[in-house]
Amino acid sequence: MYDNDSKGLSYTAGFFMLIAFVIAGMIFAQMLIEPVWTGMTGKSLDVLRKGTMGPEDAGALKVIQSLSAIIGFLLPTVVAAFLLHRRPAKLLGFETRNMQARQLGLVVLIIGTALFISTSLSYITHLFPISPSAKAYFEALEEKYNNQVSVIINLKTVWDYVLALVVMAFLPAFCEEVLFRGGMQNFLTRGTNKPWLAIIIASAIFSLMHISFYGFLSRFALGVVLGALYHYSGTIWWSITAHFLNNALAITMLYVYTLQGKPLKDAMGDNVENFWGILALIPLIALFIIFKNTAAKTRRRLA
Repeated sequence: MYDNDSKGLSYTAGFFMLIAFVIAGMIFAQMLIEPVWTGMTGKSLDVLRKGTMGPEDAGALKVIQSLSAIIGFLLPTVVAAFLLHRRPAKLLGFETRNMQARQLGLVVLIIGTALFISTSLSYITHLFPISPSAKAYFEALEEKYNNQVSVIINLKTVWDYVLALVVMAFLPAFCEEVLFRGGMQNFLTRGTNKPWLAIIIASAIFSLMHISFYGFLSRFALGVVLGALYHYSGTIWWSITAHFLNNALAITMLYVYTLQGKPLKDAMGDNVENFWGILALIPLIALFIIFKNTAAKTRRRLA
């Protein structure tokens, strides 16, 4: 789908170009990690690789997390958008004229309903029959991830909580939505004219890049929800908002745990063990129908 501001390059080619830029950005970010880590902590990179960090490393991990999101996700997408379009912000969906205050309520309900599905999918994934060696490997990855998150968040004060909302909730939501929805999904939709194929592919890549076997289905489902919000609204702000709310809720729950004197790692290990969340698919579809119709009316009025 081209418009007057398109530069004539194929958006399908832009999709693959973006992937190449992301790989380059991640390599560059990795090159920065060692001097940042050793400079801020005085520890070897092996400590970071093995996931044996301590609370004293929280500041360095926050900087590394921020650099990785900005250099690996955000900047590659912005560069690709500049090469494809004369108005890159418009291309990526940074417009607010299609937004209405009442849509915010629907977005909150949609992401809240989607969480029930997500938690049940995570439980289902834990029931998959896999070899003992594979199970041990995947559980070690989860343990390493949980340890890193618990160190980064470090929720001892209200200021720690606010900082965690910025570094662990807003920044990932912003950078990831720009890449996966504003970039990959958008470019692939324009190149193939098959929006749901684009949503599925972008959601699969979104989940795979988190490198979590047990979280794959739940993150894939979240990606589909975020992709549908972007597709139906035409603005990236609603998917960013929904993604932030998802992250912020998780951090808030962890903060409540710490206020109760419970260890963060124990809180992150708690899982919902039932299938009933899948039933939330019915109200989720109904909410999306309402959201789609509301967004379409807004677009027609502004056309």
